[in-house]
Amino acid sequence: MGIYGSLWYNGSEMEFEKFLKRVEKPARYIGGEINEVKKDTVKCDVRFGFCFPDKYEIGMSYLGLQLLYNVLNKKDGVYCERIFTPETDMEALMREEGLPLFTLETKTPVRELDIVGFTLQYELSYTNILSMLSLAGIPLRAAGRYEDMPLIIGGGPCAFNPEPLAEIFDLFVIGDGEQAVTELCDLYLKSGRSGENRASFLKKACQIEGIYVPGFYEHVYKENGQISEIRKLYKGAPDRVRKRITPDLNREEDFPEKNIVPLIEAVHNRAVVEIFRGCGRGCRFCQAGMTQRPVRERSMENIIKTAQNQLAATGFEELSLLSLSTGEYSEFEPLILKLMEKCREDNVSLSLPSLRLDTLFAKALDEIGRYKKSGLTIAPEAGTDRLRNVINKCISESDIIESLNQAALLGWNTIKLYFMIGLPTETYEDISGIADTVKRVMAICKKNRFKITVSISNFIPKPHTPFQWEAFDSDEELMKKHNFLRERLKIKGVSFNYHDSRMSLIEALFARGDRRVGDCLIKAWEKGCKFDGWSEFFNYEKWKEAIDESGIDLDFYVFRQREYDEIQPWATIDSLIKTEFFIRENEKAKSAETSENCRQGCQECGICI
Repeated sequence: MGIYGSLWYNGSEMEFEKFLKRVEKPARYIGGEINEVKKDTVKCDVRFGFCFPDKYEIGMSYLGLQLLYNVLNKKDGVYCERIFTPETDMEALMREEGLPLFTLETKTPVRELDIVGFTLQYELSYTNILSMLSLAGIPLRAAGRYEDMPLIIGGGPCAFNPEPLAEIFDLFVIGDGEQAVTELCDLYLKSGRSGENRASFLKKACQIEGIYVPGFYEHVYKENGQISEIRKLYKGAPDRVRKRITPDLNREEDFPEKNIVPLIEAVHNRAVVEIFRGCGRGCRFCQAGMTQRPVRERSMENIIKTAQNQLAATGFEELSLLSLSTGEYSEFEPLILKLMEKCREDNVSLSLPSLRLDTLFAKALDEIGRYKKSGLTIAPEAGTDRLRNVINKCISESDIIESLNQAALLGWNTIKLYFMIGLPTETYEDISGIADTVKRVMAICKKNRFKITVSISNFIPKPHTPFQWEAFDSDEELMKKHNFLRERLKIKGVSFNYHDSRMSLIEALFARGDRRVGDCLIKAWEKGCKFDGWSEFFNYEKWKEAIDESGIDLDFYVFRQREYDEIQPWATIDSLIKTEFFIRENEKAKSAETSENCRQGCQECGICI
């Protein structure tokens, strides 16, 4: 019995079941899935809660959850359990009945855990973090928490600019999490046994490579709002926090081979194997391509073994290979051919996301196409060769037409094409080029009854990229471009969708923001903002009120071009890529000059030096 007493509603499992019958999809909250880990909590000195700040069916599709769940639960004395954001009906009922946020595995109140770790995949999930903390009975700001409350940590891609969340989190894990989180748990084991307080623990934690403690730094501002300096408040903290890199992806103990099988349909109900991490392409808008460097591959033998074991342990009917650019795996064709043998035996389809048009391999696609076709997903990103050179995509119009024609001849007739608008130097000619490309593809492949889905995202300048200094298009301009393109894509067999420009505006604010935008986040949540990544929940009017009441100047944070010598909010975070490289790439973009893939020739970004 913890501070909340038994979690079972009114002390009864039967009553808890009645409680769940009052909400939609109660299977989101019951746990007990195939391959769920059960441990004796009495023997676990570190209770770790992995929080995914979105719905169960989204979080259960995330490989990072399965990976860390696997790594931590292999450690003696550590128990990692899962927590997801309750849907609005469940949240309302929990608040009405006084039921605190709990783990799926043991129904333990989150406030009774030792460490609560949030994965920061998307800026528009930030309000869900606040909802989860509130439901757990944990103060939103770190400064308001008591010693007996869990340590709140964050990691994932958005941690590369942690400043908007600096007052909420105790620490952040920067970069790869497998080893850093394990070392953090080891430290917690030692400190817990010695009765160390939180402040003392954090001073030791910041010595772990990849751990950033925001409370040990203070941002000082100029009159114009820019940062004048970042002061260290604890001299033992590093001047800059180097991102953590897992050098070897072939450590068998890290492979998640017994993935948890969701009780309800998830966004991706499939086995997933990461084949390599990082990317050498150097697309100038892509944060993941920069922050996940250097490229590290899993061996073909380990990939095949992991895939076979996952399929056997889960019963999934689809296998997906995960990377930033799947076709660039050094042994792509032999890997695909061997995996297809296994897929045919088990009646499993093979999915190949993240393909580049210049790495479509006819033999591999033909082999997959003979059995089960799950569709091809390809990202040209821009509509003209010039703009693709600006962003360093390095594929031509002829590459696109030839590759998709080849895919059509092999029997593939369902293609998803991803493009981006609002890119630096973009003109309406570039936007028209998107429609022109789609028309040419449809004309060539007309006999095959081709179906194309064109998805448009809005360019957001992200930290630690060559475009981090660029301005974000206004939502009015983006909507104008969406309408312009919609008219030109009224083509039979083509479906068109795009991302809400106002949602992108809020994403840009928190991607580029400093500590001062944290107040705006809390105000927005207090007004009822949550599940902001879902169009049916997103409420721009409430966000606008929070922005106005917080005194946030969108021109300052979002719409202005920044200078190279300005201190950025994320300056304390070292992605190990040299600023000089980012500047050089930004200057090349202005003249549409491309850079070579670093796997073919070193571009001296700094990661390998």
